[in-house]
Amino acid sequence: ARNRFSLETELRRAIESEQLTLAFQPLIELKNGRIAGFEALARWNDSERGFVSPVDFIPIAEDSGLIVPLGNWAIQEAARTLADWDAKMGGREAPVYIGVNISAIQLMRSDVPQVVSDALSEAKVSGDRLILELTESAILGDPDHASAVLGRLKALNARIAMDDFGTAYSNLAYLQKLPVDVLKIDRSLVTDMLQDHGKISIVRAIQSLAETLDLKTAAEGIEGPELARMLAVLGCDYGQGYHYAPPLSAADAYAFLTASLNAATT
Repeated sequence: ARNRFSLETELRRAIESEQLTLAFQPLIELKNGRIAGFEALARWNDSERGFVSPVDFIPIAEDSGLIVPLGNWAIQEAARTLADWDAKMGGREAPVYIGVNISAIQLMRSDVPQVVSDALSEAKVSGDRLILELTESAILGDPDHASAVLGRLKALNARIAMDDFGTAYSNLAYLQKLPVDVLKIDRSLVTDMLQDHGKISIVRAIQSLAETLDLKTAAEGIEGPELARMLAVLGCDYGQGYHYAPPLSAADAYAFLTASLNAATT
């Protein structure tokens, strides 16, 4: 209990002083191998504790309400990163998006659309370069509220991804009505699907559902080329995982981006 309280106190201080950073894991177009975007992931390297795993600090952030300022900061930092990459490309818009996770608590307690609007305005980047990723439970837990918030986000041209899809009960009637653009297939259905034909059937069913609803799909947890090929055959649009790259620093992510763009033109 003392350690948890201490961790919460230090996390609060780290958020207020912007000691956290974002790491960026690439998302790849499976049909052609080109880079499509990055998912932003919060990282905390404390001066005394060293690297603190998100598995440890994210639950504390959610329980304490710190997930709201943490999530707001992540949106602002993602927009600033896009602006920085644009500047490095000589003012030319970097042809990628950044996905940012929005927690259920953040969705309920904060004015996420206003945070997104302010971040886009300050960084001078367009809304379609941000994808807001929410879990099934966050969206479908209170679908009427979620629908209203997502509608305001769509008015900013931001895109919406339903994260960890396939791991919880889905109200398909609401899914059809919500302004969702991407279904992210949870890694638990992907990582060992080559050894579990039942999971292949589930992924195929999710892909069929997405195509029916005119949605894109992204698979998490791709660890090898065989998985990537199988998901491409199934029609999945995007993939991410250590097969392509681990989460990278902003500088390394930009290097990955430029290398990918250069490879696509040669």
